[in-house]
Amino acid sequence: MAGALLFSSRLDDPVAWSKALAALMPDLDIRVSPNLGDPAEIETALVWKPPPGEMAALPNLKLIINLGAGVDPLLADPTIPPHIPVARLGDQPMAQMMSQFVTFAVLRHHRDIAMYQRQQRARQWRYELPRPSYECQVGIMGLGLLGGTAARTLAGLGFNVAGWARSPHTIDGVECFHGAPGLAPFLARTDILVVLLPLTKETRHIVGRDALYCLPRGAKLVNCGRGGTVDEAALLAALEDGHIAEATLDVFEQEPLPPDHPFWGMEQVLVLPHTGSIAIPEISARDVVDNIRRVRAGQPLLNVVDRVKGY
Repeated sequence: MAGALLFSSRLDDPVAWSKALAALMPDLDIRVSPNLGDPAEIETALVWKPPPGEMAALPNLKLIINLGAGVDPLLADPTIPPHIPVARLGDQPMAQMMSQFVTFAVLRHHRDIAMYQRQQRARQWRYELPRPSYECQVGIMGLGLLGGTAARTLAGLGFNVAGWARSPHTIDGVECFHGAPGLAPFLARTDILVVLLPLTKETRHIVGRDALYCLPRGAKLVNCGRGGTVDEAALLAALEDGHIAEATLDVFEQEPLPPDHPFWGMEQVLVLPHTGSIAIPEISARDVVDNIRRVRAGQPLLNVVDRVKGY
């Protein structure tokens, strides 16, 4: 008998995922946490922040698939056996959705929409001459599938786009920087910084006080990657003294963002509940099923996470 799949997420819709998976693999035994049935029958787990210890209770587990690009919560769980491969979802529709979100955020900052919202509340009619997009220098930290797609989209809209990553990249129409030597010059030329980095030991708080003050005064920041890549205390201070003029924040070090956090009350900050991009069941189920078949056939897996790199 083929192994079962455990769906474990308190965020994603188990009905939608079960329907999408069953359409592609009708004989797949799908179980929804916490109803595991016989744990020994579970071969694959499709998860988002599963309860600590749940994966360790599955003696014949062969693959964990993360319902998203950010795998740091999984890798931080010491109860997950290190020999079990972890794969992530990273399909093109997810990248397109993130690119749309980044485009919204960049356009909102570039066209000073927050200023017009403040004017509306004050019943003021005041026109500001908009700048052309080619005068706006956008910088994207992280040039993987999500960041690379966003960089191409913004460059196609006429923005002056640069990207920074740990290793060298080449993207048409995008000036690419990399490594520690490239970070300061990348930040110095950036008016709107978009952070789309994975969270690893190397990237935790990489956007701290030093990085924020390498940006030109009045720069704007968008974080839609992982909350821990930005030092929130340093960002708060930079927002309060005006060095960072505005921020769009979709991810945070603690989620949900605590009700008493200062970001909630800051006019220059847009707080969003981690909504930049999601895996669409009807599309992403294809990668899940492909990996299940690969596990059963002993073939190489798709989108396997490098535990050492953290992504």
